[in-house]
Amino acid sequence: MVAPVAPGRVLPTLNEDGTRRWLRPKPSPGGWLSRRTVVAWVLIVIYVAIPHVFINGKPSMLLDLQRREFTFFGTTFLPTDTLLLMLLAISTVIAIFLASALAGRVWCGWACPQTVYMEFVYRPIERLFEGGARGSAQLDREKKHFHPRRLAKMAVYLVISSFLAHTFLAYFVGWDQVMHWVFGSPAAHPVGFTIVTLTTVAMMLDFTYFREQTCMVACPYGRWQSALLDNDSLIVAYDYNRGEPRGKGKDRAGKGDCVDCEACVVTCPTGIDIRNGLQMECIHCTQCMDACDAVMRKVGRPEGLIRYSSRAALAGKGRHFLRTRTVLYPIAFAAVFGTFLYQLTFKDAADITLLGAQGAPFTVQEGTVMNALRVRIANRTGQEHAYTVSIEGVEGLSMIAPLNPLTVKPGRTETMPLFVTLPAEAFEEGVRTVTVRVTDGSGYVTELPYRLAGPHRELHEAEAPSGERGR
Repeated sequence: MVAPVAPGRVLPTLNEDGTRRWLRPKPSPGGWLSRRTVVAWVLIVIYVAIPHVFINGKPSMLLDLQRREFTFFGTTFLPTDTLLLMLLAISTVIAIFLASALAGRVWCGWACPQTVYMEFVYRPIERLFEGGARGSAQLDREKKHFHPRRLAKMAVYLVISSFLAHTFLAYFVGWDQVMHWVFGSPAAHPVGFTIVTLTTVAMMLDFTYFREQTCMVACPYGRWQSALLDNDSLIVAYDYNRGEPRGKGKDRAGKGDCVDCEACVVTCPTGIDIRNGLQMECIHCTQCMDACDAVMRKVGRPEGLIRYSSRAALAGKGRHFLRTRTVLYPIAFAAVFGTFLYQLTFKDAADITLLGAQGAPFTVQEGTVMNALRVRIANRTGQEHAYTVSIEGVEGLSMIAPLNPLTVKPGRTETMPLFVTLPAEAFEEGVRTVTVRVTDGSGYVTELPYRLAGPHRELHEAEAPSGERGR
């Protein structure tokens, strides 16, 4: 059975018969590529260095999912920091919205790790081994998938993917743990070995097979851009009014500046034709701008037929910097991020949580009521502290605390069990409020109210005084 043929190319990465169209973009030297190259390699150094850089004795970034602790630039967020993490996440989302409103997909084309590594590491290596974009296309046509040059390229890809996989994992487990996995026997840590192997395979599949499809299929940004961009957002755009009608040949009478050379299509890493307008697949990498400018210089036309512009400017309406979203987004970002900084600056040195015991809330014996409770202490500082707990507010109260003071390491959470006894007559309506005081000996003091449970006075007088359990 023969597959039906589409009337035209449906996706840039598909041929008309539905088979994969492998993109082998030809690099276009120019000012924009030079700028992106500098930015890309600075970012690569940063991406690789982050797990190795320590601030205040902590990794600059560590996303410890097992312990549910997240460290950013030397500050550790604990599971109890729900509000802080929420404010940080909302601030990040608003910042993305603002950047998109101002400069379109500047993240995708200039800073996304997928673009940075694909266009400045993997594809240059491919061109080196296979003889440029033309050589790669020739191997595709001849279906020489196991050509020695391609096998050599894949060997280099494997080494780089393995390195990137280990670097990626260091963001989640720390570089020391990664090195322990690397130099230890796989039998000693099968889980770690499996994770490293699967991550390396995922990197290989991403950069050798999925490639630009990761941006077009997996990443949701292209589908969001219709909502994130407006007519005044800065985008990579083709000047339709100046370029049309396009045409080849020296006789330019009645024709626009576009000579229909398709240099912009040949160089595009996602395989689109920028002349068709703003498209979901466009990542604003500016390669078409460099390619078109080179052609315009050759034919004696002004540069900028493809340039950074906006749909409003191309329509002759001018570009308006101040508009609703460029005013509201900064205000929202300042409010949310300012709240985050305030909460981060003035957060307590410890989180104290008072928890009741499981089972019966209290016991009564010989006129004395006993409550069991737990004091959970999260040390938010970078130093080890010994926390002392005391209870105030009732005469005749006694406290038994086997682990008082309780030593808690930096960033860790420990629980102290407490047993509190006081006379039955101290309860009113079955409740007595006391004050739990926690100190660490270095200036930190906090006081929290806690309601102890006990018998109602009438019930206590009617019941036997010993051996009975409260309800």
